[in-house]
Amino acid sequence: MFNQKTILITGGSGSFGRQFIQTILKRYQPKKVIVYSRDELKQYEMMQRFFDPCMRYFIGDVRDLPRLEKAMNGVDFVVHAAALKHVPIAEYNPMEAIKTNIMGAQNVIDACLRSGSVRKVIALSTDKAANPINLYGATKLASDKLFVAANNITGGKEIRYSVVRYGNVMGSRGSVIPFFQKLIREGAHEIPITDAAMTRFWITLQEGVDFVLKNFARMHGGEIFIPKIPSMKIVDVATAMAPGIPHKIIGIRPGEKLHEVMCPRDDSHLTLEFNDHYVIMPSIQFTQKVDYSMNTLGEKGVGVPFDFEYNSQNNDCWLGSDELLAKIAQSRMEER
Repeated sequence: MFNQKTILITGGSGSFGRQFIQTILKRYQPKKVIVYSRDELKQYEMMQRFFDPCMRYFIGDVRDLPRLEKAMNGVDFVVHAAALKHVPIAEYNPMEAIKTNIMGAQNVIDACLRSGSVRKVIALSTDKAANPINLYGATKLASDKLFVAANNITGGKEIRYSVVRYGNVMGSRGSVIPFFQKLIREGAHEIPITDAAMTRFWITLQEGVDFVLKNFARMHGGEIFIPKIPSMKIVDVATAMAPGIPHKIIGIRPGEKLHEVMCPRDDSHLTLEFNDHYVIMPSIQFTQKVDYSMNTLGEKGVGVPFDFEYNSQNNDCWLGSDELLAKIAQSRMEER
């Protein structure tokens, strides 16, 4: 699917971008892979690792529509991974999060549409976009809505937009696992826990990349794809990683939920269950009438019960301590 194609990833110098590019270069023979991001140091560091002749590095911000339009020239597939993701920082700098996560999303949509070459676009989302209680989640919900609705303004062009939503990524910058690892290395005498009952969804970077790649093949356009992934209590994560270190309950931080949601109850009438994932269908379809219960790979989905909600507490798949440690070790190997 990606052989001799040009792929652009916004925010491509981040954790997901590096793993995505490593996977693309290993499995396919792309014509070009374009890293679009604003951090010159990260791009310089990536150049030392990914120096394949197909690689291109564009300094640019998703807030800059003209620059995006230039970068999209001749591009076939786009992954939109650029975002301001830090919850407290977004709360303190709300307009900056809006400029990047919402206005930047619309810029990506417009640049892809105007390119004339882009065929498929997948935007990365987060569990925090479902029933959001913080600004970061609210901006990502708005971004999701923009990408879903973009399918109604294609004007007959062969371009489709979809969204992939998943939970905490093991090893990504700002996540709790690297934070715990840092405390352990520094000889901490206790591990801070916000709440003993708190749960989260967990996915490795490689699993996230694989899910995105598969959904390029599955997508009709307009779907929000959600993987079935395991949950684990934060307190159990800390115990598995540092069995001999006591915990200190510090209370839930501003903008933080006790449990995360990926398929909201209010969207149950739009939600389809497949073997290894869920799909939330668009609430409005103007220009295309699609049977989302059958994806382009021939996989069939069925409607979920009324009032269904997929959250990290009611999940029927849970990680054990040994599984968590194995996944952390696997993630380290994959990143090398």
